[in-house]
Amino acid sequence: QVQLVESGGGLVQAGGSLRLSCTASGRTFSKSAMAWFRQAPGREREYVATISWSGAYTHGVDSVKGRVTISRDNAKNTVFLQMNSLKPEDTAVYYCAAGARMSDRDNDYAYWGQGTQVTVSS
Repeated sequence: QVQLVESGGGLVQAGGSLRLSCTASGRTFSKSAMAWFRQAPGREREYVATISWSGAYTHGVDSVKGRVTISRDNAKNTVFLQMNSLKPEDTAVYYCAAGARMSDRDNDYAYWGQGTQVTVSS
């Protein structure tokens, strides 16, 4: 069982940066692939980035490549999403998720946080 709590969201101007954190409880965090998804109002939840259990492998959706970095600190049971050069279209609720393997499909993740709101003003 893994419980996830996101933090770090907020209101930022376009071009700004935010660092989201997701802290996990449970013994299996260090063996779980982690991911970030987001859901904008009126839109389906979409994949943002994923990281392997060791942190050695990462992958991000094309729309955020070069602007977003996913990382993790297994000693602190935390995964991060560093977002730079934010755009208004990045506005969404951001969710972290834990699963057995890296994937860009939300069905592959068994555990989800409650989400943190990111709002980017123009």
